[in-house]
Amino acid sequence: MTFQAGEFSAPFGLRHRHVQSLLAGWPTRRRWLRRRASPLLAAARPEVLDCGDGVRLLGYASPVPEPRGLVVLLHGWEGSAEANYVLSIGGLLFAAGFSVFRLNFRDHGGTFALNDGLFHSCRIAEVVGALAAVTRAYPAPRTFLVGHSLGGNFALRAAARAPGAGLALDRVVAVCPVLNPASTMRALEDGWWPYREYFLRRWRRSLEAKAACFPQLYDFGDLRRFPTLTATTAYFVEKYTEYPDLDAYLAGYAVTGEVLRDLGISTRMILAADDPVIPIADLADVAQSPALTIDVVARGGHCAFIEDYRLRSWVDGIVRDDLEARV
Repeated sequence: MTFQAGEFSAPFGLRHRHVQSLLAGWPTRRRWLRRRASPLLAAARPEVLDCGDGVRLLGYASPVPEPRGLVVLLHGWEGSAEANYVLSIGGLLFAAGFSVFRLNFRDHGGTFALNDGLFHSCRIAEVVGALAAVTRAYPAPRTFLVGHSLGGNFALRAAARAPGAGLALDRVVAVCPVLNPASTMRALEDGWWPYREYFLRRWRRSLEAKAACFPQLYDFGDLRRFPTLTATTAYFVEKYTEYPDLDAYLAGYAVTGEVLRDLGISTRMILAADDPVIPIADLADVAQSPALTIDVVARGGHCAFIEDYRLRSWVDGIVRDDLEARV
């Protein structure tokens, strides 16, 4: 495993980790990103993928003639294929000649009715199945996988499983991936309250939408009776998953320990030391692998790395340059 000292410096007024993280999702920035990504969006066509075992996931394909490669993008928890960071990097890669496929996880991007079971973060098999379906549908000289936050965590686990699943990936990049979910849960609970309230509000809204699609299966009652993410997650783990308790569930999608030791896919992590929800100390528990490169920059917040007052993201160019070097 190689550690690299990343070079990123934001203007003085944009350096604080909360400023970075909040600006990444700022509505004004979203409008600008959609304009920049307009060729990607104009070319996009929705596709419902057969992921095996009766699971269906929705994604958006933006193919180009004679692509330099295919890039599959994975969003974070309670995000979607329309998330700012997905459109930002997707638009840049599409303009550089890559076919782009933006995948929605189960119950994300308004797909509550596609599957009767609830989303949870250990559902890696269906994501690997989706990747296999995408690579069959859009063969390209090279195939890349890029994920942000929880999507970065899924990307890392997919990289670990790819050889055994017969999945040909040439490079995996994970931006601010969840490393140890238990640590991220604590960071959300004990950190600045807007992050916790954001995820609680979004998750409650998603669960209510799921129950509306399947009233015969779900009646969650008043979800406000669970005042924290920990209490809400524990309830759903014990009632709606195969995991016996919260600790077992969180360990089920960790990429710490030995999970990445035998990586057979060239993989890169890019993290910020000041990330408010991904404790950088968890890197010490990630197994070393010759296939894994890790870049840590001092500042950047969570999936932000805003480099100027035009609210452009430094990490987008880094990922594009990385993939272009491999085609």
